[in-house]
Amino acid sequence: MSAKTLLKGMLARQAWANDELVEKLAGLDPSGDAGERHAAIRLMNHIHVVSRIFAAHLNGVAHGYASDNTPDAPEPRALRVALAEVDGWYLDYLETVPEQELAAPVAFTFTDGDQGCMTRQEMLTHIVLHGSYHRGEIGCMLAGIAVSPPWDTYAVHLHRAEPARRLQRGRQPADV
Repeated sequence: MSAKTLLKGMLARQAWANDELVEKLAGLDPSGDAGERHAAIRLMNHIHVVSRIFAAHLNGVAHGYASDNTPDAPEPRALRVALAEVDGWYLDYLETVPEQELAAPVAFTFTDGDQGCMTRQEMLTHIVLHGSYHRGEIGCMLAGIAVSPPWDTYAVHLHRAEPARRLQRGRQPADV
């Protein structure tokens, strides 16, 4: 499997997981567990902002953010739309970027002024891992208020996206 194919699958899973989690957050009662709900929305917004920042780095343009989050938390429905847009951008980007360019380094400046340099592939991997880390953090927060977080593992995503995988029993290696 090529790096591009793997990244595409991981970014598709991220888009699905972001959507599932923001939908869950939108369904929470704003008056109940308001602190946890607000913190979870702030973390999802942080995922969104960092995704926008790295998209700008990949495009070689200024991102316009002074921080890795915005001063105010958006409403969940607006955040869901914004996340879907940036997640779609990453999937479209992978359709257009030549595979050999994934190894090309990109120099950039972090929002705190520090300089950075990562390959395009590393930047895309960072976006996936960064979002996954914070969604896991939100899942722990939800569990703490007795709300079941979405079951958003990569395996679940693959089997929902490609149900025929369930029919491939008996193949090696043994079931995990």
